[in-house]
Amino acid sequence: MSAPARPDGLAGSYDPARTTGGGLDGELARLETQAALSFADELRVLAELGLPRRGVLLELGAGPGAVTRRLRTALPGLTVLAMDIDEALLAHNTADGAARVVGDAVRLPLRDGSVDAVLLRYVLQHLPDVKPALAEAARVLRPGGRIVTIEVDNGCWGMAEPVYPELGPIHAKVAAAQRGAGGDRTIGRRLTRMLRAAGFDEVALRLFATSSDDHPMADFAPHLGPQRLEPLVAAGRLSLAELALAADRWRRFSNDPEAWVMLVGFVASGVVSPAGGPGDRHEQRPDTP
Repeated sequence: MSAPARPDGLAGSYDPARTTGGGLDGELARLETQAALSFADELRVLAELGLPRRGVLLELGAGPGAVTRRLRTALPGLTVLAMDIDEALLAHNTADGAARVVGDAVRLPLRDGSVDAVLLRYVLQHLPDVKPALAEAARVLRPGGRIVTIEVDNGCWGMAEPVYPELGPIHAKVAAAQRGAGGDRTIGRRLTRMLRAAGFDEVALRLFATSSDDHPMADFAPHLGPQRLEPLVAAGRLSLAELALAADRWRRFSNDPEAWVMLVGFVASGVVSPAGGPGDRHEQRPDTP
């Protein structure tokens, strides 16, 4: 099934202006807070999986650059090519030293074998079909180049204490809304199979965890707070009563000195065979870099 068309004509279940309360400005703030919360944990796993420290890294779905800036700081030897299909969102990406290119993950404006690594961070969950994007990643990677995907899975999102079972139906509606738009919030469990099916070798899966033992509870508000539910109320997916319930439970949770939360991320990686990978089956693109 294809995803319904977004108002701006872009495909997929992600719409930055309708992801959280406050519109685009709210989403820009959320993405910055999200990256600040977990990037250090993600970076340790990226290093373990063999993300190169030099060469060209294609960051697909780079958006406003919250991760781009951190990659440039942590890995100054990498040339980061920040790419996003949303030109307006990419315009906010001002990461020093990174090239910015508007492009679609399913038809990359890059030559075969022109990059050393591809990073897709919370991108695949929004695509109605991941196969074309993974095939394109394989095409533009040099032989031996590495793909890294970072994702979520609703079935293993983490843990929290105390638990509010009454929020279960609300969380189910959030997942259903994304699924109805062509997305998949249970994609984490399928990442390794997807990479193998796309022809990648040396496929591996790692998890990272970020908890309130190491971060203030307020830092988790973009993930657990009610702001992300507000657009669903406007779209008729949730009621005002459900939003009020979620807001009340978040207040209780964040004010509880004994409250604790841990969020889990899935990181899957693979490489293109040095003898040539699935990208060899695709036509040459005459574009840059």
